[in-house]
Amino acid sequence: MRLRPAIAALFICAGPVAAQEAGEGPGVPQSAVVVLDRDALFATSLFGQRVTRDIEAETSALAAENRRIEAELEAEERELTQRRKTMEPGEFRELAAEFDTRVNGIREAQDAKARAIAQQGERAQQLFFDRANPVLVDLARETGALVILDRRIVIASADQVDITALAQSRIDAALGEGVATDGTQPRPRPTPPEAETGTD
Repeated sequence: MRLRPAIAALFICAGPVAAQEAGEGPGVPQSAVVVLDRDALFATSLFGQRVTRDIEAETSALAAENRRIEAELEAEERELTQRRKTMEPGEFRELAAEFDTRVNGIREAQDAKARAIAQQGERAQQLFFDRANPVLVDLARETGALVILDRRIVIASADQVDITALAQSRIDAALGEGVATDGTQPRPRPTPPEAETGTD
């Protein structure tokens, strides 16, 4: 799934305040420029993994439906071919034309379903980055970064300024698995073990 080129890079302007608020937390780099791998961030996140499972399930279901429809149409075509022997040529041509029209309509409908599944994945990825943006802004403040760049557009960088893993852990904590690809079914965030114990 590819996002539009306009958002290939994340430019998050933290400004002077961010630099002043930057902390020296463990595992948090301090740099005016940090990088992350957008594809890896999405793919390895709880949200991204759930989207992948949802899309794969829908794709498998569509493939099974396509195989069933194909078998039914092949059987109908064989039957029509057998009936040709007892039909007038004009009558057969009319039925064959109707069959071809119906097959083309079914093909277009199934192709539309496949495109809809792909678009669901694209929308889910866009939703992920929209919801992750506040977490990335906080990370920019914490690291003192003036900009977060997509690592794919950086020619070279030190591993110390890559915040992909750190961003993933923060986003997982904030978003969990997110919502279903149709945007209607909320998914609860995983509860940290320490938060499950109540107080008397």
